[in-house]
Amino acid sequence: MADSSFDIVSTYDKQEIANAVNAAAKEVANRYDFKNVGASVELSGETISMQANSEERVLAVLDVVKTWLVKRKVSLKHLDVPEAGPRLSGKEYKLDVPLKQGISQENAKKINKLIRDEGPKGVKSQIQGDELRVTSKSRDDLQAVQRMLGEADLDVALQFTNYR
Repeated sequence: MADSSFDIVSTYDKQEIANAVNAAAKEVANRYDFKNVGASVELSGETISMQANSEERVLAVLDVVKTWLVKRKVSLKHLDVPEAGPRLSGKEYKLDVPLKQGISQENAKKINKLIRDEGPKGVKSQIQGDELRVTSKSRDDLQAVQRMLGEADLDVALQFTNYR
């Protein structure tokens, strides 16, 4: 019998993110506490851009965006929020949050080691670019690996694709 396998990837649905940002923009435009503070949010390419006239308001806009992403079932681990926080640009505070996609080499090695150390015995994993391929003779072992990775506290959002 041939080995069963699946791929571990970290991707997001661009349309769901666009929908969440649009809903957040509508909420920011209509909410009373955002009136007359120049608050706005927009998606430009792979970056969510927010601005307002105070640092607290920009962080409040970020909170609204996060709420809508969660409602749309998009993991917040795809957001790469800058440590420095909002920056002053003229009279406005701006915050650009890039979106992360793909598994970095460092995280791939962590996941690989986790599967090797804690996973079932007959399971093999290999890094292929920004994803991992996991193979085993037993489908039950593959499901155990998926469960284990789902419960693990990793700093990257994982999806399991290409299950054969």
